[in-house]
Amino acid sequence: MTIEQPLPERSQIVQQHLDEAGLPGRVRELPDSTRTAADAASALDCEVGAIASSLLFLADDEPVLVMTSGRHRVDTDLLARQLGAASVTMTPAKLVREITGQAIGGVSPVGHPARLRAVVDEALEDYEVIWAAGGTPRTVFPLTFADLVAITGGTPLRVADD
Repeated sequence: MTIEQPLPERSQIVQQHLDEAGLPGRVRELPDSTRTAADAASALDCEVGAIASSLLFLADDEPVLVMTSGRHRVDTDLLARQLGAASVTMTPAKLVREITGQAIGGVSPVGHPARLRAVVDEALEDYEVIWAAGGTPRTVFPLTFADLVAITGGTPLRVADD
């Protein structure tokens, strides 16, 4: 008999957001870290491109959460042009936790102390089911591209030239 352990607190907050949005996805905890898109894809037996990595950038010093396909890296120059920003830079790890309440490698699209400006990589639309972090480096949940755009209020944009 297997006793199911409760989700970590950060993941419970994410699940609450999914429930409130009426989404069917359930946060699940995996035995191994899903800190990178490759780790998550391996654990879930899916294409790395179906992993929605949540990355926090600073566009002219304003936080922007970018959900990007694991199949490529965000082109910060392209993103800056699309956002009309003079510069886009990665957010330092300490500030990521302060802004999102979550650690790098486990940043979810939702469940932050305050709603963030969001961008959703158009490449994620290529996948019927995408997987996002559930608030910790070992938790994930499934959803569709349309649901990701809806729950984040994100703007679909091309974030890489590949």
